[in-house]
Amino acid sequence: MPDSTASAESSAFVLLDERIQKWIWQAGWSELRDAQERAIAPILAADKDVIIAAATAAGKTEAAFLPILTSLLKADEPSCVLYVSPLKALINDQWGRLDGLCESLEIPVIPWHGDISDSKKKRFLKKPQGILLITPESLEALLMNRGTSLSGLFSGLRYIVVDELHAFIGTERGKQLQSLLHRVEFVLKRNVPRIGLSATLGDMGLAAEYLRPASDRRTELIVSKDGGQELKVLLKGYVDHPPKLSDKDIAALQQEGKAVELEDTLSQAQVAVAEQLFKTLRGSNNLIFPNSRAKVELYADLLRRLCERNNLPNEFWPHHGSLSKDIREEAETALKNKERPASAVCTTTLELGIDIGSVKSIAQIGPAPSVASLRQRLGRSGRRKGEPAILRCYSIEPELTPDSPISDLLREGLVQSIAQVNLLAKGWFEPPLVSGLHLSTLIQQLLSAISQYGGLTAGQAWKLLCETGPFSGLSKMEFAQLLKGLGEREILVQDASGLLLYGQLGEKLANHYTFYAAFATEEEFRLVTEGKTLGSLPISKPLEPESHIIFAGRRWRVRNIDLSAKVIEVVPDKGGKPPEFDGMGGKVHDHVREEMRRVLLSDASIPFLDQQAASLLSEARENFRRFQLDTKPAIAAGGGVRIFPWKGDWVMDTLTLALNSRGYKVENEGLCLKLREAELDSVSDTLFDLSEDAFPTEAELTGEILNKVQEKWDWLLTDDLLSRNYASHNLNIDGARTYMSELVSQGAFSSYR
Repeated sequence: MPDSTASAESSAFVLLDERIQKWIWQAGWSELRDAQERAIAPILAADKDVIIAAATAAGKTEAAFLPILTSLLKADEPSCVLYVSPLKALINDQWGRLDGLCESLEIPVIPWHGDISDSKKKRFLKKPQGILLITPESLEALLMNRGTSLSGLFSGLRYIVVDELHAFIGTERGKQLQSLLHRVEFVLKRNVPRIGLSATLGDMGLAAEYLRPASDRRTELIVSKDGGQELKVLLKGYVDHPPKLSDKDIAALQQEGKAVELEDTLSQAQVAVAEQLFKTLRGSNNLIFPNSRAKVELYADLLRRLCERNNLPNEFWPHHGSLSKDIREEAETALKNKERPASAVCTTTLELGIDIGSVKSIAQIGPAPSVASLRQRLGRSGRRKGEPAILRCYSIEPELTPDSPISDLLREGLVQSIAQVNLLAKGWFEPPLVSGLHLSTLIQQLLSAISQYGGLTAGQAWKLLCETGPFSGLSKMEFAQLLKGLGEREILVQDASGLLLYGQLGEKLANHYTFYAAFATEEEFRLVTEGKTLGSLPISKPLEPESHIIFAGRRWRVRNIDLSAKVIEVVPDKGGKPPEFDGMGGKVHDHVREEMRRVLLSDASIPFLDQQAASLLSEARENFRRFQLDTKPAIAAGGGVRIFPWKGDWVMDTLTLALNSRGYKVENEGLCLKLREAELDSVSDTLFDLSEDAFPTEAELTGEILNKVQEKWDWLLTDDLLSRNYASHNLNIDGARTYMSELVSQGAFSSYR
């Protein structure tokens, strides 16, 4: 609950039920927070959708539920509220926050997910009242399995609350949720007020469009004015010198039976960062984001070892999605414990609103996945009145050699981190991406709706999912093409009356326990020690017996691998190197790359850099000028050509495909496009041609791509639809065309003639 969040002078406070007013006074609140004050009247009116946007732990839950509970208490008939959360852990967290208040009001709070007993679920099914806390996957199962009774089950539905709205936008799971909410209202034949709880997004209008697509219904946007606290930033730079011991040295020592310290096998910069984190963060609560699960394990292990060497209790805990629930909760409990300091080394799992209390600072190792992600993380710091939000950035840059790539010479990671902080300070962050077709999820929703209704005609399916639903980007002809393809693969059949039913394969897929999730999950090995589950590892990273691994912040030796059961048995061990987990980096937006160029163009000092980082930036700026990148979009280098559009990854990938279609061997290196065995004059001519309405079509760009199947049900799409779907998520053809036009208007090609 908020620390200080309603006064008798509040005009909104008096609108709340007297029992809720009493609870607020007893909780010791002196005033309502800004978002809470502003949300009461529009939510009670229930004639519009509402989005409440504020930082983490700014009281968004109370802003929504104080008026919602007031509405339930005033209702003449039994009523319920549907609360949808992206995480089971968030549901459990919100259950704890709401249950005390709701118990005193005699309003039931029912959590509903895979870990909840059937008896609790049956109580809601028998008497659908109160607040139902549910994940999209469980709501999917409810619609599929209770389709005939859905109108009765939700007849008293007064509100739908979507928590962490920003976490859904632009994802397959988010599209699934849009469809589920539409299907609920389609059955009820009425609009139910939707309330989105979110971090502030780069474009709140797009958030409103996501919450209720293609609707004339008004959305009230409540963006919190609270906050504005001081931001303190320090970015430290490191040069990544090699480990103290080479692989040859390590092998020799091991052959002699001598112990090899982990620190001697790692780059010296990684060890230095760990030592700096230990020195700076020990004694307080913090969150450390190293950008991948592998590095979470690495730094958690290094920091734990430093505690052991200094005869101190451990203060550092790993937290990521592959760890078991028990281990994750151990870290969360340590952070909530006010008696001992604790810091979590984590991935995005601690970006969302799980209650872990306030932390002193955020440590970011390398660039964040996005500016929006960095902002979300910072919401955990400086929550108490008068406290600054503290961001500590650590940039590890490669040691330069005569063969170093241009991205290293321009210190890409460092400059990207600087650009992200600059944009954060300006109040800019990435707008949500809402353009994808999400045809994988359309297939899943089609199969789900057939189960819900016991069969649909093609026309009914089109109306439910496309004409009035969230998949309006698909034409009737394309929908028919989709159905034909599913029929050819025995996913669907059509009976004599025209009903679409499951085919042989479709029935098998829809009845599998994994069906309810719209996203694909990689098969994983379960890690077990002495019968206790530690967590899981992707199956694409298998291990051999007697190999070593760092997991849950500790070192382990693999004793046995059971392929059929997908179990790896491990025992504690002193050796070990971290597994190659997948990275957590996101695609880079146009504005970030444009800001990176501005940083390199400028001679101004950056006040938040330490001496080493400032020296590395000076080196990058010198190389930027040496390559004349301030005036030239393309240069000859390394036996080929490098093109520097300074655009985001969607434009860069589109340009890569466009140039590949012209016969060049092109790689997207992030900062630049690398064209091997190419001449500058020839590339210049090609770029000019592409700018003159000769840019490839969507079909031409995607024709040679081999990995277009990216989401769970993409493999069921026809080739044409698969190409359309891929392009809608991964390419920016308009942006690439605009860039080509900009080159012409700037006279970029004259210098090559």
